[in-house]
Amino acid sequence: MIEKVAERIAVNSNVVHQAGEVPLLVRSSVKDTSIAELSFLRRSLLFAELAMIAYNDLTEAQAAAEIAGFDEVTFYDRDGAQAYRFRNRQDCVIACRGTEPNEWNDIKADANVGSVLAETVGRVHRGFKREVDDLWPMIETALMDNSRPLYFCGHSLGGAMATICAGRCFLSHISSNPAELFTYGSPRVGDKRYINYVTLDHYRFVNNNDIVTRVPPAFLGYRHNGAEVYFDHNGRIRKLGLVSKRRDKWRGFIRSLKRWKIDHFTDHSIHRYIEPLVEAVEKESESVESGGQAKPATAYADLDEH
Repeated sequence: MIEKVAERIAVNSNVVHQAGEVPLLVRSSVKDTSIAELSFLRRSLLFAELAMIAYNDLTEAQAAAEIAGFDEVTFYDRDGAQAYRFRNRQDCVIACRGTEPNEWNDIKADANVGSVLAETVGRVHRGFKREVDDLWPMIETALMDNSRPLYFCGHSLGGAMATICAGRCFLSHISSNPAELFTYGSPRVGDKRYINYVTLDHYRFVNNNDIVTRVPPAFLGYRHNGAEVYFDHNGRIRKLGLVSKRRDKWRGFIRSLKRWKIDHFTDHSIHRYIEPLVEAVEKESESVESGGQAKPATAYADLDEH
């Protein structure tokens, strides 16, 4: 075990433990490979874990990122809007930090459901845009000389920010375009014109009754973008039609009530996205070891869902 006493951090195998904090378990690693060489499920788990790591302070994030195979970690923070850049010799990832209940700036951004004219076309969520506006000059500068494959990810508010950032990067003079965008429990970001203006390989994960994925409401003109990857109430990735999905959501809700919980909120935790991905990756590994092949993104993502 490696102990960093001065920073009160303990790293044991794939667990980071900071005094007074919940241990941080990291299962993904790209130390011996590039992100592009990972299967879709393994990429999904990696970006979910990087989105989780982004909630932590710099010291803990550095230790966790090193386990995952990223030896360069940069933290961006302005007026409460926050993101990390994780880099190694092969890849570069921007992970935007999600909503923190004790951060007024995050709460204000989530609650600010009004839309404003986007820098491209259409309208975008005012609060999310303001968060990105705070960080974008730093992120843009950091990516100016990037020659590595570039990825964006985030959970909750971080997912909305990552969506806006990836779109800006695609349209900017930055030479490296985003290879992929992975978001987890992301709210809707803009109207139909805005979300369709830039075409990205965007995989948007939705866990059963996660309430954040239903806001801001569609009747205000907001729409989702990206290919939806849906976890049913049993944590399985499934492509379901509208009626089947509604039935599944009711099953999840009723089961949560029997446990004296409301899954609209518990389903939003980043850990509720990581857990089913860990199980899916383990099953995939067993299949590959038995002579099978890892399935592509199209096997899991609903390309027609918005």
